Amino acid sequence: MTVTVKALFFDVFGTLVDFRTSIAREAKAILEPQGFALDWLAFADAWRGQYQGSLEEVRSGRIGFCKLDVLHRRSLDRLLPRFGAEKLGEADRVDLNLAWHRLDAWPDVAPGMKRLKTRYWLAPLSNGNISLQVDLARRNGFPWDAILGAEIAGDYKPKPRVYLAAAEAFDLAPADCMLVAAHTSDLKAAAALGLRTAHVARPNEHGPGKGETAPGLPVDFAAASLEDLAAQLGT
Repeated sequence: MTVTVKALFFDVFGTLVDFRTSIAREAKAILEPQGFALDWLAFADAWRGQYQGSLEEVRSGRIGFCKLDVLHRRSLDRLLPRFGAEKLGEADRVDLNLAWHRLDAWPDVAPGMKRLKTRYWLAPLSNGNISLQVDLARRNGFPWDAILGAEIAGDYKPKPRVYLAAAEAFDLAPADCMLVAAHTSDLKAAAALGLRTAHVARPNEHGPGKGETAPGLPVDFAAASLEDLAAQLGT
């Protein structure tokens, strides 16, 4: 397929980074020395499990827009008592909340993005705030041309403004942009606005065998990895 897009936008959580094992690792490193013992992966799952509910508070207008760091902290404070860690001190809570800034990329991401960078403008189109995205980029070597997403749009995916604001930031029409994501729902929202779409399989996003192995709807490209996508796009 001939591709004429100029920019590739990337979902980040799950698509580029393995948040589950990263959060479990960070939680253990912070909580265990304080004497807390819990199921670290279950903790990571529970924290992520509050994600969409937190975003919906903003999307619905029940609260004003605030950065994802703020929403993550609210979720963390609600979650700690469930795991018997309500006595965790403020400094450790701050550090633990910043665990989302220290996530590790899937192994195929760095080489795949290096190839894609040779032909396309690259930017995150994430619900994560700008400082979070900068930290993830510096940790994992993401070669962004800009940091786009929820914070510049003042709303959260899948609200249309988030996708359209990214295209506008690059002075491009939606059809000149492609969203790369591991989630059919994200790609569906982008396609409805005229963006091209590429699905990257992350079968273990939420644990072994708990992720999308293929898109649930037609997309322009379906790839097994970011390196596979780069090959399909001729880079």
